[in-house]
Amino acid sequence: MKVGLLRAVGVATAVYGAAVAAVPDLLARPSGLVDEEGRTGRATRTSLRPLAWRDAVSGLAMAMAPDGPALRTAAYVRIAADFGDAVLLGVTLPGRDRKLAAVAVSVGWGALSVAGVLAGRRREVRRPAAEPLRG
Repeated sequence: MKVGLLRAVGVATAVYGAAVAAVPDLLARPSGLVDEEGRTGRATRTSLRPLAWRDAVSGLAMAMAPDGPALRTAAYVRIAADFGDAVLLGVTLPGRDRKLAAVAVSVGWGALSVAGVLAGRRREVRRPAAEPLRG
C-alpha cells in the first residue's frame, strides 16, 4: 500500500465533504442541481448533506486509520463510494456534459485510492524468501 497517497486522498475527501456539508452549492452548481436562477433548492441541500458527511467521515477514516487492514478497509469503503457515485451520477445528473464530468471526477478519485491500495504489491509478492542461516 502507498500509505501517503491514501492519506492525501483521505484528507482531500474529508475537507471537500465538510465543505459541501456546510455549503451544498459547491456540489449542486457544477452538477446542475440548481433552479433556473442558479439557486439550490432546500430539498437538494438536504439531500446532498448526508452524502457530504459520508465523504467527510470516510476521508477522515482514510487519513487516520492505522496502516494495515484498517487503512485498507477505509480505502475500500472510499473506492466503493467513488465508483458508486460515478454510476449513479452518470445515470441521473441532468445534461451529458455534467454526467461525463461527474463520472470522470468520481472515477479519478476512486482510481487514486485503488492505486494507493495496489502500490507495492508486486514487491511484496516477489520478495525472495530469506535463506536459512548456516553456522
